[in-house]
Amino acid sequence: MKNNGHPSDSWYVATAEDTSYPVLDGAHHTDVCIIGGGYTGLGAAIELSRQSIHVTVLDSARIGSGASGRNGGQIHTGQRIDPEKMANILGADAARQLWDMSEDAKASLHTLISEHHIDCELKPGLVHAWHKPGYEADDRAYVDFVARYGYDKLRLLDKAQVAVELGTDVYHGGSFDAGGGHLHPLKLAQGMARASAGQGAQIFENSHVLSYRRIAKGIHIHLENGATVTCQRLLICGNGYMEGLSEEIDSHVMPINNFILTTEPLDDPAILPHDYAAADSRFVVNYWRKTPDNRLLFGGGENYVPWFPKDIRAFVRRNMLKVYPQLADVKISHGWGGTLAITMSRAPFVRNLAPNVWTAAGYSGQGVVLAPYFGRLLARAITGNARDVELLGRLPTPAFFGGRALRWPALVAGLSYYALRDRL
Repeated sequence: MKNNGHPSDSWYVATAEDTSYPVLDGAHHTDVCIIGGGYTGLGAAIELSRQSIHVTVLDSARIGSGASGRNGGQIHTGQRIDPEKMANILGADAARQLWDMSEDAKASLHTLISEHHIDCELKPGLVHAWHKPGYEADDRAYVDFVARYGYDKLRLLDKAQVAVELGTDVYHGGSFDAGGGHLHPLKLAQGMARASAGQGAQIFENSHVLSYRRIAKGIHIHLENGATVTCQRLLICGNGYMEGLSEEIDSHVMPINNFILTTEPLDDPAILPHDYAAADSRFVVNYWRKTPDNRLLFGGGENYVPWFPKDIRAFVRRNMLKVYPQLADVKISHGWGGTLAITMSRAPFVRNLAPNVWTAAGYSGQGVVLAPYFGRLLARAITGNARDVELLGRLPTPAFFGGRALRWPALVAGLSYYALRDRL
């Protein structure tokens, strides 16, 4: 999927400042080059520029115009794989370290927003709702497990409590995470860009990288417009927009598309009365929250092809009305899509690809919290402290079956099966 810049029908774009950065031309030299101007790349740029390291960020389109500026803006707790399963895979010590890392990422996000005065409409609280009966045992086990880690912000809700919190009776119960929340994702990305540029990072937009190669003096990067960058260390942080840069990334990280709408301002105070974010237990998850001007921002539906539906508003509206049938007469004001990245296991793909070349991608829906922090960890790794990145490298992220050539049909078949299970 090619990134053509900010989507024209996005409520985020309509409510954020129109910031811009120059296009790179000519021959450029830098200590560290970062490909991708989203949360991961900007998180790394903030950490590196704080250390007075000469860093250059290249984005193929506009800063924050990828998944970082198009997502649901939800703050989730933990890694993508729950800690009990992680303990069975990597052992109890590694599972605890990864849990602590995810909590550090959440704390780091709050500190980032505060220190750099990023006005991104941060709000606490997230409800997770069960779309079918039978989820209580698993969620109760999860609540009990993380309580042993000292996490006391999570509690179960019965059907009636969920109905009150969400303003709908279609769910069978759920949980509430006081440590979760939501924010304006594009404003976060733009604030991170301002923070890194203010510390000396150079940022270039509409500067699409075609390839890179190792040379005697470091790494040579070739751009679509003929410009070049020579650097000593390279971070590849394009997430769902990196195809063709690395065969190893392409075999482990897969782009998919997800879609969001916003309604006109609501006059129903029963919907999300406490302004929490919400998500449900479907494999193809529905997620939603209210905006400061009282619109419902609702995400639901995916596709696995290199294009978006012709009518995104109608595509998402079908899912919204299954949750809120009372909104059938409410007008839709905006509708947009975004390309995120997943891995086979849904754990992020974090690797030292080659000497002085690193990547982090495939956040599978949890990039708001993890991506800025993992960018920071990449920055630490290339400056000598790779401990956390090495731990993340142990996460199970097998290659897609058939490699890049066959991953599309194999993945579509698998994801379509689980999407069908949502409807049964």
